[in-house]
Amino acid sequence: MSKFVSALLISFALFATPALAGAGHDHSHSHGPVKSDVIAKKAKDKITALVKAKKLAVSWALLEPTTIDQKNYSKGPEWLVTFNNPKVEDIKKQTLFMFYSLDGHYIAANYSGS
Repeated sequence: MSKFVSALLISFALFATPALAGAGHDHSHSHGPVKSDVIAKKAKDKITALVKAKKLAVSWALLEPTTIDQKNYSKGPEWLVTFNNPKVEDIKKQTLFMFYSLDGHYIAANYSGS
């Protein structure tokens, strides 16, 4: 019986498939500040997601960032990305402000810039 249990354990050890992340998983964990081109891509991807979620009009989807700057706020420095959409009728909602941490994590978006 012990030979059977040993053989079974060895079989599991040899033939068990390791758990691997499948396609579609993001493994781009940043460990430091990212450059403005990375932030631009992240912001454009976030706009696309907001359009798909119907939180923004489709007219936002093809826009390029108007500005990408690092700003200092009370909680520390952040990336500030702005998009301007003249197709939006409400002038107060023509500029979208997006905030990212310096290492590229999305924080928030709004129309006020604060």
